[in-house]
Amino acid sequence: MDFGRFPIISILEDMLEVPEEHSEKGRSNPWRAYVRDQKAMAATPADVIEHPDAYAFVVDMPGIKGDEIKVQVESDNLLVVSGERKRENKEKEGVKYVRMERRMGKFMRKFQLPENADLEKISASCNDGVLKVTVGKLPPPEPKKPKTIQVQVA
Repeated sequence: MDFGRFPIISILEDMLEVPEEHSEKGRSNPWRAYVRDQKAMAATPADVIEHPDAYAFVVDMPGIKGDEIKVQVESDNLLVVSGERKRENKEKEGVKYVRMERRMGKFMRKFQLPENADLEKISASCNDGVLKVTVGKLPPPEPKKPKTIQVQVA
């Protein structure tokens, strides 16, 4: 019997957080993708710090290597930090998980950058499971000098 045609199965999979590799492969469900992305964003804690010359985005990434993290700036000054933490598939005979609490799967955070963010001065570093993305600030615009108009005498 093909359970993929019953929407209740998809809803239950979402509620039980069934990994995508165990659900039906051919199914394209925008709601499932939305729920997955919202969970990924909610489960990724971050701090945003404003310095006099830059903004710092500090994101906890325990157990993830720097090359597994993607940092992008999308249109409209949207900073996106994403990646995926995969569970080790080292099954040994007689060994089983008693408790699984560490979050696995995709993670993502989106930050709207302020207007004075300098997109040419962005750097990212990962140290001891903490990602730090630094975005420089543009210098403040110089105030316009009043224009003096010479009055001609006729």
